[in-house]
Amino acid sequence: MTDLAFYQNRLHKNVRRLGKWAARDNITALRVYDRDIPEFPLIVERFQTEAGVRVHLQEVDTGWQQSAAEHREWLDFIVEATAQTLAVPPEHVAVKRRARQRVQGDKSAQYSATGRRGEELVVLEAGHRFLLDLEAHLDTGLFLDHRATRARVAAAAAGKRFLNLFAYTGSFTVYAACAGAQSSVSVDLSNTYLDWARRNWALNRIDATRHELVRADVSTWLRGAVAQNLEFDLIVLDPPSFSNSKRMAGILDVQRDHPWLIRQCLALLARRGELFFSTNLRSFELDAQVQTRAQFQELSPQSIPEDFRDRRIHRLWHIRR
Repeated sequence: MTDLAFYQNRLHKNVRRLGKWAARDNITALRVYDRDIPEFPLIVERFQTEAGVRVHLQEVDTGWQQSAAEHREWLDFIVEATAQTLAVPPEHVAVKRRARQRVQGDKSAQYSATGRRGEELVVLEAGHRFLLDLEAHLDTGLFLDHRATRARVAAAAAGKRFLNLFAYTGSFTVYAACAGAQSSVSVDLSNTYLDWARRNWALNRIDATRHELVRADVSTWLRGAVAQNLEFDLIVLDPPSFSNSKRMAGILDVQRDHPWLIRQCLALLARRGELFFSTNLRSFELDAQVQTRAQFQELSPQSIPEDFRDRRIHRLWHIRR
């Protein structure tokens, strides 16, 4: 296990480098390692929570062949080395395994339950409080790569009617509401995540009478909203790359479906309104025809934070009518 020293050394260097940036910008949750060394296919995130420092460690499945005993021994060494380097007790390192995606762009495993229920934690980001669960799901409840996008939404939200599609745990809406949005609608198909968003509302003292949570298939909801001539000043469209949930009307494929989704959003957008569209699909290509309907500006280089700089984690466009 002497090779562990290479992993620990890289993790230590990353923490030292990113720590200065995080301290300057008052960032309390960051990714400190992301498969930097092929022999250590791990993703490590460090959270300064109200209960203290917690670590989220994901082992990325590479298809390596190991016996159960060999894998358990290797992972035990990894957890101990990570805890030692980040100066936390091993029991404060939440460990998960991220399976290889069977379909290109398939993010469905990201939202699957682990069957465990862990400690509920609260993390502070730019004055907003968010509930985390590092055990129950593969994801944590807050996508760290969209910090800058959330700040952009907040900067544009005052006095606006805001729409959050594929809302997940509602972090974009929290930013918008706290920045003075007149009202909001957040749409997601998952009761689990809508309940999570509801608790984020409570943590941030958001008025639920003005900020509505809607459980619906987004495509179905959009058809109804366009038929009703609803109107919004600010929209966030952040769909999964691929989804085949049994509760959906069909299968969502962001590469195939994004022109229709964007057109529906533009139909709901008020004059001089703004739409932020993002995708995590690495092979994504924006449809040329849909770009003739509005002004598109890609913000990806500015929106990806320092702790994700080495990986193109998402792409982001700002769209105006």
